Amino acid sequence: MVRNAVAIGAAVCCCFVPVRAQQSTPLSSQPGGVVRVEGTARVFGKTWDGLIGIDLETKPGSYPVSITPSRGATAIRTTLTVAPAHFTIRRLKVSPEFVTPPESALNEIAEEAKKTEGIFSRVGPRHWMGPFVLPIEGQPTSNFGTRSYYNGQRRSAHAGVDFLSPSGTPIRAGNNGVIALAEPLYFTGNTVIVDYGDGLYSLFAHLSEFRVHEGDVVKPDTIVGLVGATGRVTGPHLHWGVRLQRARVDPMALVNASRTQ
Repeated sequence: MVRNAVAIGAAVCCCFVPVRAQQSTPLSSQPGGVVRVEGTARVFGKTWDGLIGIDLETKPGSYPVSITPSRGATAIRTTLTVAPAHFTIRRLKVSPEFVTPPESALNEIAEEAKKTEGIFSRVGPRHWMGPFVLPIEGQPTSNFGTRSYYNGQRRSAHAGVDFLSPSGTPIRAGNNGVIALAEPLYFTGNTVIVDYGDGLYSLFAHLSEFRVHEGDVVKPDTIVGLVGATGRVTGPHLHWGVRLQRARVDPMALVNASRTQ
């Protein structure tokens, strides 16, 4: 959320690169980027099916990549160059308990973190098909990867994008999937996590209302909840985060990569 924020520096551009599997063209991106390939790719010690996620904290450098085309042809070896990213800074004023939580909330916060990371670590069958749609209309009002200071204290980088929108605005699921979580969490308030398969997840935070339950099957236009101001916020907005095999990636990079043919 960017209200009461001071932004300094240039915004990061998380690039995506469509690659034909029969080519050995070097790949390039930045931390938080999404790279699309035709087939499966092996990089960062993981196997990726069609989409490679470059985590927010990935160090710049060249990484070897092996791509196996969808039709089972010989694997192609190339490189993925991760360029440095220059992230903005934001300074926010929030309620003190969301900067230094009380002792009574620490176990709750730890259990929530364990639960969500357990969800993000699962890699199930693919549900998503075709392009992802934005959860709500408009452009993000804060950048992915922004370095955040709450009440003057630095906290973790902003692993998502925010959409400034009135309370009650409907939020779409974005693609085909299954609801992995729909419950209130300490920092993100009323939170929905959609499992699209292949280790790809969306997290929608700060909702005012839920419109789904855990286990529900959703389509791109399914309304999962309404925009609100629950959790650590300065006002009503939607926070949208994406995990791809646990890599924290820019949701807008996912949208762009999924639209590439």
